[in-house]
Amino acid sequence: MTSDLRKTAPPPLAPVEFDIPQPHHETLANGLRVVIFEDERLPLVSLRLAFYTGDINDPDESVGIGSAIASMLTEGTEKYTSFQLAEKIERLGAGLSSSASDDFTVVSASCLSLYSSEVLTLLAEVVLRPTFPAEELDLYKRNTVEHLKFQRSQPGFLAGEQAARLIFGIHPYSRVSPKAADIEKLDRQSLIRRHAETFVPNDAVLVAIGDIRRDEFLAELRDYFGEWQTGAKQKSEFRGLPARNSRSLTVVDRPGSAQSNIVLANLSIERDHPDYFPLIVMNQVLGAGASSRVFMNLREEKGYTYGAYTRLDSKRLAGSFEATAEVRTAVTGDSLKEFFYELNRIRETKVGDEELRDAKEFLTGVFPLRAETQEGLTNLVMNQHLYSLPENYLQTYRENINKITAEDVQRVANVHVRPDETAIVLVGDAEQVLPQVRDYADTLEVFDTEGKQQDESKYAATSANELADAAGKWELKIIFQGQNLPVSLTLKQDGAAISGELDTMLGKGTIADGTINGNKISATARAEMQGQSVEFVIAGKLENDAMSGTITTPMVPNPLPFTGNRDCTAQKSAA
Repeated sequence: MTSDLRKTAPPPLAPVEFDIPQPHHETLANGLRVVIFEDERLPLVSLRLAFYTGDINDPDESVGIGSAIASMLTEGTEKYTSFQLAEKIERLGAGLSSSASDDFTVVSASCLSLYSSEVLTLLAEVVLRPTFPAEELDLYKRNTVEHLKFQRSQPGFLAGEQAARLIFGIHPYSRVSPKAADIEKLDRQSLIRRHAETFVPNDAVLVAIGDIRRDEFLAELRDYFGEWQTGAKQKSEFRGLPARNSRSLTVVDRPGSAQSNIVLANLSIERDHPDYFPLIVMNQVLGAGASSRVFMNLREEKGYTYGAYTRLDSKRLAGSFEATAEVRTAVTGDSLKEFFYELNRIRETKVGDEELRDAKEFLTGVFPLRAETQEGLTNLVMNQHLYSLPENYLQTYRENINKITAEDVQRVANVHVRPDETAIVLVGDAEQVLPQVRDYADTLEVFDTEGKQQDESKYAATSANELADAAGKWELKIIFQGQNLPVSLTLKQDGAAISGELDTMLGKGTIADGTINGNKISATARAEMQGQSVEFVIAGKLENDAMSGTITTPMVPNPLPFTGNRDCTAQKSAA
């Protein structure tokens, strides 16, 4: 009996009821909408004051100003310096922060209910009376410019930048970050003027959740925010989104890169679209997690990547559907093939009963967990109001998921997943990947990492008789923490195919699927270390009997540079 029990999974528990009451709604005389959710389970209070202006509302001549204002709110007010404010918040054991997204600007606060009145006064202070001190603005500008430089070194940022440009065209959603020149020209007076224009009560909503007495809280709000004057709501005119009717291929060239970052994207829905629920179920089946189709295909079956995913990014005015992965350079083309196979399969064939059930059970099961903490519930309520979702949205979420059918999934896949209109973006070594992927689109453009378009003719495919000779034994030195570590690389070459062995002080690895394009090598060595499979990704360049490049492994966060030479003595002995 005991043996049989161990072989049988226990039955699932009954679903946990998720039934939260409707919050109280009130509008102050100045137009500020207030949402109060009284929850006495814990002596905590969470506050969100959100404005319906975000980065897309930045004037063309002041790109980045919205995020600058949000970051500077807590860096000095009429009553407190930046240090004094930080010290006071810390003394209360509270949190106070501000951030801007594409669509909104949100000021957040949290504290013990014992200090809610004091924190509410601080919230009013930073929102209504910031001073944007010149020395703090200078520091913000220097830090932001350095961060922008760092972003350009990250392949994920480069891929997202190009994908947004292709999907959203001249719409402000296409702008994923300001340029250094935009930040450098910001000044204190422009921040003061823009703050006065956009931080108006009749274009905002305040969400308060926790151990609150409604009448007392509203009285305090009227005291602290009552003199806040109504202003004009922002009415930015946005240009239309581009129509796509074919695939495009965009490559960002990172010479010597050991892997390719892939993004496949098409325009999708805004957040309040009626197809939202069937689409998130479809996305859960296709690529939202570690048991999804693209993950199981590209990682578990093919071993091309550590993870492959799809995601639905729904904003207030539009959205995008994306499939993403970071793959070895040598299998970039094969990875595209599998991505398109899965994108077409979800459109052409109904999902199975088990897949559909698992996706819906995951979504309905994880939803209550997001509301278990007060901060999580506050974010859910805030988003409900920012995106103008139905009043019973939270109460009916699981019901809306459970009623999705296989027919619904296939319908929205055919409408919103469009492989033939996909923008293909690859960030990697252009010379290595272009021969693998040119046939996937009729149009091609190549950029460098600074976003400057390149002449694609210089990346023409290399013919077989132009391939360098990589065969032989190579004695290399890896530079790691100031030391030169010896590595032996033995290669065999059959045309453009490379195989062989990598011998390091950590162990030996076998190369089975390397390639050579011109004088550039891309290969992956797989080794066993303490019972675990480890990969070493090699990206090298040959100059006669010399080789240089990088070796990347998950054990070390950054690529390790190497140099070395061919062991000509070993070649003569073999001959």
